[in-house]
Amino acid sequence: MLFDKKLASFAAGLRTEYNIPMEVRLWNGQTYRLGEEPRVTLHVPKAAALGYLVNPDLLKLGEAYVEGHIHVDGRLQDAFEAGTRLARGTATTRRFFDIKRIAGHSKVRDKKAIEYHYDVSNEFYQLFLDSNMVYSCAYFRDAGDSLDTAQEQKLDHILNKLMVKPGDRFLDIGCGWGAMIVRAAKKYGARAVGVTLSERQFEYGRELIAREGLQDRCEIRLQDYRDIPGTACYDKISSVGMFEHVGLKNLQLYFSRINELLAPGGLAMNHGLTSVDPESSSVGLGVGEFIDRYVFPDGELPHVSLALRQIEAAGLEPVDVESLRRHYARTCTLWGERLENAKERAIELAGERRYRIWAIYLIGCAHAFAHNWINIYQILCAKKSEGTDSPLPMTRDYMYRS
Repeated sequence: MLFDKKLASFAAGLRTEYNIPMEVRLWNGQTYRLGEEPRVTLHVPKAAALGYLVNPDLLKLGEAYVEGHIHVDGRLQDAFEAGTRLARGTATTRRFFDIKRIAGHSKVRDKKAIEYHYDVSNEFYQLFLDSNMVYSCAYFRDAGDSLDTAQEQKLDHILNKLMVKPGDRFLDIGCGWGAMIVRAAKKYGARAVGVTLSERQFEYGRELIAREGLQDRCEIRLQDYRDIPGTACYDKISSVGMFEHVGLKNLQLYFSRINELLAPGGLAMNHGLTSVDPESSSVGLGVGEFIDRYVFPDGELPHVSLALRQIEAAGLEPVDVESLRRHYARTCTLWGERLENAKERAIELAGERRYRIWAIYLIGCAHAFAHNWINIYQILCAKKSEGTDSPLPMTRDYMYRS
């Protein structure tokens, strides 16, 4: 009885001060509303699971959901938003940014991290990605653009910024399932090479190139960026969703290698996630810890100012910077909805635990981008030269050609 009174008093306090749109239903049937109009119900099947609700952050709540210690009735988007309010409401002194963690980034460790995230199964990713299997921020010219349209627009947006033309030697670092290199070769006439550390992506990309009949102009390799051979051997280089895995300490090495690979007059595009904290700390409330533990081991996000500093230090000139934060919020929302709609098949392919990780991760990312917890920038770079000549036009108009 005393326990019930304390819990009721705690719930009433949260309802009065924070109006969290959630109700909590215990194993004994007791229900406590944390807001006037709950949109989601949190089921606590055992008394031991109550510990996850004591001074919770999003790591504890995420862990409880992923491991099956709590269950959710309602839309995951509503559950995440309610969980965020709960985490803020029960720990007002918690920092919004975590002190950055510096991870080791050996070739072996980086390969294992990539395999953990990407080598689930290609069919699993096909459940929520577009038809070209592009696992990065789409580009919406119109709010009603389909995911397929927006992803093709993103590929073209990057290739247009890079001014890719027939005969260009094009490199895509962290090429995913091969959509960028196929697009560069098929539509723009480039001789394209892509590298990935994921064996599943490599196999899929090789089959895609063969299906498209592009073996003479397109190649995918299972290769670390540090092992790409040659110097000054590519006219254009793209890197999409890759430098998040490089590590803060290795940023200058990474951009220096791009500079070495780039031919005189060449252009490079880095499209990557960034911290919104000038100190390059990770998102707080337990978000950074959840992602590191369950989704992207060893991932580290630099602030855009640090990325620009290291680009300059590596000998490249940043010539254009564009935030696509709102585009990624929309992308992740669509991914999350598609995966949730394919829940049964996703569980068949990857198991319920893996489904829960990806489902809450995608919904959480949509929330994070929408609320400016993290950002994403396209940084176009030119290889520095002593002369005044530049490969770029005087205005940005060329980037928006159809």
